[in-house]
Amino acid sequence: MTRVVIDDGESFDSLLRRFNKKVQSDRLMSEIRRRRFFEKPSVIHKRKRAAKLRKSRRQTSKERQEYQ
Repeated sequence: MTRVVIDDGESFDSLLRRFNKKVQSDRLMSEIRRRRFFEKPSVIHKRKRAAKLRKSRRQTSKERQEYQ
């Protein structure tokens, strides 16, 4: 659970800004979006494999650019 304690004399706007930053850093919203619907284990594995493939392709293209 994300919790933000109000400081003395702090405005609501700054408190809300700190709360939003904390929620983003905790990756809470992305977790909620991900768990919104049930995902079969095969779909999870497929998505992770695709992400791994994208990451490796990006890495190899960066390495090729560095050598040239």
